[in-house]
Amino acid sequence: MTASTSTSAASSTNRDEAVPDADIVVIGAGVVGVACALELSRRGRKVLVIDRESPGMGASFGNAGHMATEQVFPVADASLLWRIPGMLMDSTGPLRLDWRYLPKAAPWFMRLMWNMRAEPARRATAGLRTLNEASLAAWQSLLNDIGQARLLKTDGSLLVHEKPDTAEELEGVAKRMQAQGVPVERFPRDKVLATAPELTEAIQGALFFPDTAHVTNPYRLVEALARAAEQHGARFVQGDVKTGRVRDDGVHLETSTGSVTASRVLVACGAHSAPLVAALSGLRVPLDTERGYHLMLPREPHRLPMAVTSLERRFIMTPMEKGLRLAGTVEFAGLKRAPNMERAWQLERLAQGMFRRPLDSKGATPWMGFRPSLPDSLPVIDQVGPGKRLWLAFGHHHLGLTQAAVTARLVGSFLNEGSTANSSKPTARALPSLEPYRLLRFA
Repeated sequence: MTASTSTSAASSTNRDEAVPDADIVVIGAGVVGVACALELSRRGRKVLVIDRESPGMGASFGNAGHMATEQVFPVADASLLWRIPGMLMDSTGPLRLDWRYLPKAAPWFMRLMWNMRAEPARRATAGLRTLNEASLAAWQSLLNDIGQARLLKTDGSLLVHEKPDTAEELEGVAKRMQAQGVPVERFPRDKVLATAPELTEAIQGALFFPDTAHVTNPYRLVEALARAAEQHGARFVQGDVKTGRVRDDGVHLETSTGSVTASRVLVACGAHSAPLVAALSGLRVPLDTERGYHLMLPREPHRLPMAVTSLERRFIMTPMEKGLRLAGTVEFAGLKRAPNMERAWQLERLAQGMFRRPLDSKGATPWMGFRPSLPDSLPVIDQVGPGKRLWLAFGHHHLGLTQAAVTARLVGSFLNEGSTANSSKPTARALPSLEPYRLLRFA
């Protein structure tokens, strides 16, 4: 992409005497990176955000819009093993592994299966639960602070089932959720249809998650965060960060727009983070990508009152200001292979059977993006390297939107170490411990 910037990088024949371009450079302008940029700029830091695209145009543009605080279980589940043959054969199934990508993906899947053991699974669940429990309150506080509370709808969400023989599976989900302290209510068919009257009468029942929410426009959410960060002095430039060095006295980055210097750098570029982490720290991170698809139906913004997930069909439908978003399909095929948009259109065929009357799919638009996934399903949130100048916030897989605001608070807390700087607004509750999210768990 051609880089564009209103501010050129500082240069000097003696870089050690040059004035740094920023206190902190944030690499990545998705929802996590921009939320962190806002938090850091509110704390009085000079922040520069670099991304090859404008804010919110990567994976954050096309997420399901669901604040999935109920999703506290890791991807690593024993049920995945018997599904692998189907993943290789079905190009439009809800979970697909491209056979051509299998040799490259095999080490990652081996680590995924290693994390299916009881103790790693317990740690991952605890780590996800801790972040998710703090996520919604963090978002509400953040959006209230910037005058954008209307972007968040705290109406809860439904997990519905259509077949009598899946009632036991749904009850098993409820019990697992309750065991982790996730608020959940059982809705019989009548209550489901009273809540979402457009759904088909074939619905047998549902679980209602009252402490979930959805956003009405994920892209506009990131835009609002970026504008607020700019009001606090943050700058946004478009370009690629090619490589860099972290030294005792600061950070030096080589970008497509020139050299950049800073006191610290935050890597928050999602599925593209691993090469930069390796260049800046020398550590290899087992990061892969779940390619997520959505289909946007612009003529159906009012069909549902809240996000609805199908137990059997394994996808989610979220009402937004610009239509009904169908999402949830996962594909392992790497960063380079062209998207298979048939996977997005398959979502329309799945959704048609969920309603009393046909959906209007005229003008529907498909999309594909990259979710950053680590084999233990936990993100990396950490500060490492000389002087702890390398900061990390990536690997949130399908919970990037959900966990972005609390991640930003955790990154902001890095400033408190050896500093008297305080947030512009005190944190309402204690922040989670960083221990489950440290980079060195992969060393």
